Amino acid sequence: MPDSTPLDAGPHEGGHGPSTPAVTHISDRRLKLLGGVAAGVALIVVVGGLVSRVSADQGMKSWTHEQAIPTISLVKIEAGGSRDLVLPGEIQAFYNAPIHARVSGYLKKWYVDIGTPVKAGQVLADIDTPDLDQQVLQARADLATAQANMALATTTAQRWKGLVAADAVSKQEADEKFGDLAAKTSLVNAARANLNRLLALEGFKKITAPFAGVVTARNTDIGQLIAAGAPNDPALFTVADQHKLRVYVRAPQNYSAMIHNGLTADLTVPEYPGQVFKAVVSGQSQAVGPQSGAELVELSLDNADGKIKSGEYAQVTFQLTAPVTTTRLPVTALQYRHEGPVVAVVGPDSHVQIRKVTVNRDLGSSVEIGAGISAADRVVDNPPESLANGDLVRIAGASAQKAAPQPKGGA
Repeated sequence: MPDSTPLDAGPHEGGHGPSTPAVTHISDRRLKLLGGVAAGVALIVVVGGLVSRVSADQGMKSWTHEQAIPTISLVKIEAGGSRDLVLPGEIQAFYNAPIHARVSGYLKKWYVDIGTPVKAGQVLADIDTPDLDQQVLQARADLATAQANMALATTTAQRWKGLVAADAVSKQEADEKFGDLAAKTSLVNAARANLNRLLALEGFKKITAPFAGVVTARNTDIGQLIAAGAPNDPALFTVADQHKLRVYVRAPQNYSAMIHNGLTADLTVPEYPGQVFKAVVSGQSQAVGPQSGAELVELSLDNADGKIKSGEYAQVTFQLTAPVTTTRLPVTALQYRHEGPVVAVVGPDSHVQIRKVTVNRDLGSSVEIGAGISAADRVVDNPPESLANGDLVRIAGASAQKAAPQPKGGA
């Protein structure tokens, strides 16, 4: 008889039926699916890590390149305009006369001391000249003798002239008498000239002021021996006319073309702080000193009240106007290379151009440029020595620096 046992007997019957292979098949498929998912996840992780590392490397290279670009700052360029030139000045009296003695002797008396105002021709001192007085007496006697001899020669010549007309004497003898008269006449003229010379010297026994002014020095006293014409003959007095003063300054060659006659300058002296006096350029030497490299400039200063004294030192300020084509920039922007002074100019593409410039004036903290740049140029401040034409630069404040990217790790 055929077996009547059901094919799909349940598990409650305790048997191993035909359902076991189906369960095994389902488990294998699940394991394969899970394995594929894990492999995909692992692949994604690996690819993501590689991409992240490559991106970090590229970012690092870009950051390093940007850090190699120098960051610079720009200077402020100003137009030439006006500029104050301050120079030390030496003040001198318009007329200054050291007065020496013309005759030797002893100082008999002096009438003025330092600081005394005097008029032209006023007697300053008297000199006692006993030697000169005796020479004058001798010259008078010599003149009298010569005049007596000339009178006798004149009478003799007139007599011999009549004798020659009467043929009483020879012409030769008459000529001798006429010649003697001419000689005696010359002796009279010489004696008179000598007397006049001594009398003129006697006039110098009185020391007088050559012009109106003030006595600024007295270098003698009563009884002092005076040796006129000695090598070390000192001036007895010094008289200065200080109603008008001369001020001398030495202008550097770079400024000499801007200083001209009639230019007004401000003058200050230490004893009057805060007070400004006006001086006017009255002359220039038209020559530059070989050692100083400067031109001597003379200014005139009215001093009717006598406040300023001769011999003082002062500060003279010129207000000079530079040509409109000049520009002014700080000295920190200037470099001196083998081709001369240069500046670094940033172009529109942020690349550098090294330009040679012409320095007109050195103003201390700044320089005046005559050619090479314009007010519209962007000039680098404190340019590095290594900066060259075509270098790329970054202007400070124009763009923020990028932070260095951190590499993202991943296995």
